[in-house]
Amino acid sequence: MTTGTTMNTTASTTMSTTASTTPSPSRLQRLRKALPRLLLLAAVVAGIVVAVLNSASLDSAALEAWITQFGPWAPIVFFFAYVLATVLFLPGLLFTLAAGALFGPYVGTLIALIGATVGATIAFVIARYVLADWIAARTPARVQRVIEGVEAEGWRFVAMTRLIPFIPFNALNYALGLTRIRLVSYALASVVFMAPGAAAYAYLGHAGRSLATGEGDMVQNALLGLAVLGLIGFLPRLIKRFVKGRATATQRQAEQPAPDGAGEAPPRSP
Repeated sequence: MTTGTTMNTTASTTMSTTASTTPSPSRLQRLRKALPRLLLLAAVVAGIVVAVLNSASLDSAALEAWITQFGPWAPIVFFFAYVLATVLFLPGLLFTLAAGALFGPYVGTLIALIGATVGATIAFVIARYVLADWIAARTPARVQRVIEGVEAEGWRFVAMTRLIPFIPFNALNYALGLTRIRLVSYALASVVFMAPGAAAYAYLGHAGRSLATGEGDMVQNALLGLAVLGLIGFLPRLIKRFVKGRATATQRQAEQPAPDGAGEAPPRSP
């Protein structure tokens, strides 16, 4: 009897231990659901680390030499390289200057602008898909109010930040993904308001190439690029005045008293 009781006790203990160490179905489901996000996050972080560690060896001459070896496929390869560079925190200015030097001011502007927009949109989606819910649950109230202010501005905030050169472009793409700004508004505002900067830097890259090779009107291209840069520096003020004017007009309209008799019921007919 004692031996049987001991065996039963040992068996029940073993079963309970096995049951406690075996993951529950709900836990397995949560793990399977989170696994793609974790793998994507690990891949992006690893790519960023590798890119940043090797960014010192990346210069305009090396980039141009690497791209030109692809011949007629060079524009397509450069486009995908720009997209990847945007996601991996490589300097976009270097790629935009190289685009102007390699493909001219017009085609270079187009390739750089589309590549930067696609890369910025991918970074935005990665941040929203992987990090947004996790960060929202751990965000302090003060930071949450800042995020809500950004969300209230919507595309106008995106436009302002795209026109200010000293705001870190790559980090901003991920940061805006943590807000509830609509993806379409983000992408459209990015492509429209990054266009002046892309054109200016592509022209400067083209002018630098003209100076190095002695081809084309280098002075004209440089002056045009500097003129567009000056316009970029002035545009944020114009947008700020426009937004402030709209807010003031809306406030004045809200503060206007209602016309006489507006709140009275109409007289009854006899």
